[in-house]
Amino acid sequence: MKKSITTLMAGLLFSACAFTASAASGGKLTILVGADTTFPPFETEVNGKVSGFDIDMIQAIAKAENMQVTLKTMPFNGLIPSLQAGSIDAAVAGITIKKSRMQNVDFSDAYYKSGLSVLVKADSKIKSFADLKGHVVATKKATSSVDYMTEHGIDSRYIKQFQDIDVAYQALMTGGADAVVFDNPVNVNFKTSHKNVKIVGDLLTGEYYGIAITKKKPELVDKINAGLAKIKKSGEYHQLFVKYFGGDTRGAVKGVEKPDSVAVSG
Repeated sequence: MKKSITTLMAGLLFSACAFTASAASGGKLTILVGADTTFPPFETEVNGKVSGFDIDMIQAIAKAENMQVTLKTMPFNGLIPSLQAGSIDAAVAGITIKKSRMQNVDFSDAYYKSGLSVLVKADSKIKSFADLKGHVVATKKATSSVDYMTEHGIDSRYIKQFQDIDVAYQALMTGGADAVVFDNPVNVNFKTSHKNVKIVGDLLTGEYYGIAITKKKPELVDKINAGLAKIKKSGEYHQLFVKYFGGDTRGAVKGVEKPDSVAVSG
C-alpha cells in the first residue's frame, strides 16, 4: 500500500512538472532546425552568434505559427542525413529544392528564387547579358556560370575563371574584367557592401530555395507553409530583403511556387 501511494505521488509530481514546463513555454511546439553557417547573407556565424536571412525567416515563421526554434549548426552535407534520421526537424541553408532531395526529405514552398546574374561597375554601359559579347567576364572556376556563358555565345577566351569568387570581384573592381557572372544572392551580397557596382538585366537561370523538413513529421510542412504565407502577407518577408539585400527583391517569391519544375541536379 505504501509503495502504491509513493508511486501515485511520484506520478502526480511528474504530471505537475510536465504541466509547469508546458505552461512556461506557452504550450509552444519546439522545432530543432539545422543550419550551415557558411553561406552569407543567408547564414553566418560571428563570435558564436548565428544570423542571416534564413535564420530570421525561420524564427518569424515559427512565431507566426506559435512554435519555438532551437538551432543546431552543422556542415551542409550533414543536413539531409540528419533530417532522414529525424535528429533534426527542419533545415535552412539556402537549400535548392531538387527532385533527388525530395526522395529523402520534404520541402516547404519556395521562399527564394536564385540563379545567375550579371554584376558590373556602376558607370558601365553594359545593360544585360546580351551586351557581354566582346567583353571580359570574370567568374568562379568550373561553376555553372562558365557552362551558361559558353552555351550562350560568350567566347571562352573572354571568360576569366578564378578559384575564389572574391578574386573575380577584385578583377572587376581593378579593371581586369568588365563584368562578373555568378549566383545572384552572392552578387547581391557584394553589391550591398560596394556602392560602385550594380546588377543588370534579369536572372539568367532559375532555381528555388526551400526549407527542408524531415519526412518523419509531415505535419510540419503545412505549419511552415502557413507561417511563410503569413510573413509574406504581414510584410516581414519583404523586410528581410531590405535588411539583407538592400531592398533588392529579385529573389522574392511572391506567390506559392510549388517544387514542380525544380532542379534535377546541381
